[in-house]
Amino acid sequence: MQIDSRLLRDFKKLLGPDGVLHQPEDLRLYEYDGSVEVARPDCVVFPRATADVVEIVRLAGRHGVPLVGRGSGTGLSGGALARKGGIVVAFSRMNRILEIDAENQRARVQPGVVNSDLSLAVEHTGLHFAPDPSSQKACTIGGNVSENSGGPHTLAYGVTTNHVLALEVVLPNGECIRFGSAALDAPGYDMTGLFVGSEGTFALVTEITVKLTRLPEATKTLLAVFDTVDDATETVVEITGRGITPAACEMLDGWTIRAVEAYVHAGFPLDCAALLLIDVDGLCEEAEAQAQEVADVCSLQHAREEGPQERVRRRRPALANLLHAGRSHSPDETAGHAAAHQRNRQEIRLRDRQHLSCR
Repeated sequence: MQIDSRLLRDFKKLLGPDGVLHQPEDLRLYEYDGSVEVARPDCVVFPRATADVVEIVRLAGRHGVPLVGRGSGTGLSGGALARKGGIVVAFSRMNRILEIDAENQRARVQPGVVNSDLSLAVEHTGLHFAPDPSSQKACTIGGNVSENSGGPHTLAYGVTTNHVLALEVVLPNGECIRFGSAALDAPGYDMTGLFVGSEGTFALVTEITVKLTRLPEATKTLLAVFDTVDDATETVVEITGRGITPAACEMLDGWTIRAVEAYVHAGFPLDCAALLLIDVDGLCEEAEAQAQEVADVCSLQHAREEGPQERVRRRRPALANLLHAGRSHSPDETAGHAAAHQRNRQEIRLRDRQHLSCR
């Protein structure tokens, strides 16, 4: 699809020359996200306020050009890709925390605010934003809302929809509407729940009111090593059967352990069939008691070893990133995907140099 020069002119008038990208070498950066799909947009625009988004939607509608919203492009579903061309609306410049209400445990943010930045901004009040995708140091809250993102701690804290109270969105006709409220249970239809996870198919999100959560007084991370996958899975069943809800519970099988240990160097044993990474949190006494009970369950289910692993907890984000990057169990297949990806990037850089030399 070729973008009309009049539309480009209108976008530049609205956003400034640095708010619009349309050259091929610039668009390459927006043709992929965290998935394996590739789709190049015809134009990328960078709004700074809700009024910009309203005008962008109206201009695109007038010219019959499709729109796709984009946060940081870390998603794994291809939701930020312009599959049929058109315009990518990148929200990276709408990145302000508009309001923090620590007393009522609420925050109001623009969609381009990075997930972990919000937690850092309220950490001094003893609060945090609980949804924790593995890419939380890069992904945006707007992207989390569009994808209904989760993370290791969804077992206890839930996914993004459990922490979003209100939204401001721009509909396909350019109308800006708000729904939900700062109240925990707003009356009427749950329009917020409908829009969270819709991947931008209903509207573009321009403002989000989120619920903040108290930081736990203590967190204990346990590593349990098993010689069979069945023992590991039965351990999870027994833990939940005893009424214990871990903050996080993740299982790695033998192939995955061996594939990631060379990268993370967390001290995982290479000769086991499976291991469990389990977080429990709460008050100090409560976390200590639950950690001991979880360790007892692991022993009963033939865990070779179990115990607190602070080093593993600190390195979990790197581990999660690697697991998302290589989703194959076989180390040979993982290495093959990595080599193919590197070749693709080299080919792109070569094409870029050839293109620039011809200009």
